[in-house]
Amino acid sequence: MIIGVSERRGEAEPPRPGAYAPPLPLAPGSVLPVNGLRILPEVADALAAGRPVVALESTIIAHGLPRPDNLRIAREIEGRVRAAGAVPATIALVHGRPSIGLDAETLEFVAMSRDVLKAGMRDLALVAARGGHAATTVGATAHLAHQAGIRVFATGGLGGVHREARESWDESADLIALTRCGLTVVCSGVKSILDVGATLERLESLNVPVMGFGTHAFPGFYLADSGHRLEWRVDTADEVADVVRAHEALGLGRNALVVANPVPRADQLDPDLHDRVLRRALTALADSGIRGKAVTPFLLDVFHRETGGASLNANIALILNNADLAARIAQALTIA
Repeated sequence: MIIGVSERRGEAEPPRPGAYAPPLPLAPGSVLPVNGLRILPEVADALAAGRPVVALESTIIAHGLPRPDNLRIAREIEGRVRAAGAVPATIALVHGRPSIGLDAETLEFVAMSRDVLKAGMRDLALVAARGGHAATTVGATAHLAHQAGIRVFATGGLGGVHREARESWDESADLIALTRCGLTVVCSGVKSILDVGATLERLESLNVPVMGFGTHAFPGFYLADSGHRLEWRVDTADEVADVVRAHEALGLGRNALVVANPVPRADQLDPDLHDRVLRRALTALADSGIRGKAVTPFLLDVFHRETGGASLNANIALILNNADLAARIAQALTIA
């Protein structure tokens, strides 16, 4: 019998009747163990040969998108990376082992099982020690990707400083993680439910460079422009690769580089609708008493319901766009 891990108590408990059964632990030789990681052979071969690889987070699959569309979208994200000439490496913990790249069966399990937790960096050892299953956040994915030797990571939006953080001290662990894993992170800024200005200030204080791709406007996730201006702009994947090489040559490679890639304007959420829903979502959050890592899924669900799915369409468009750009950057980095 497959045993799951209870998020609330950390105790082993059997899966619910009718729950999607996870695959059996991968057979010896089906993956290449590196630093305690399970690396899918396709990914391991690409890394060994110096071919482009793009890391992808699994939280967006398991907790950020509605079932059953999430599995289809996960496949589309990986397909977009492949179409742009790179190998996708979706990252998650399965049976307590960090998995760098997921085969079709495991990707389906991560997408469809309700027994997959949400794990930041601080949770990795706990989930691993108990043999649990977890989708990885931006910070946890960046850490594991760096451990595997992957240089480029595509995600939707970064975590950041929450509104009213002066009272709550609520700040995403993603920010600190970006100071410990020197890879290039392609994202669409941070979610507008956060304090965008404070997040940019924290990134500056942490010496994490932020570049706008084709723009000086910092993206606002669902919106192409959050209203905050960036000092630095890059316009091509080759230009990003040049910055990455200079970053590493100067001994700055401990910190990540952030490439802020706005959602295409044709796909962004209507700004007026966005602002109305944001106000309602923040009010609902205050009334709910929800705190911590449950905040973002709660607010994204409000956006999905209150916009009639338009926010989901924008979310899908931006992550596919980021996957494409990340693959092109990964390719540019393989050229000496």
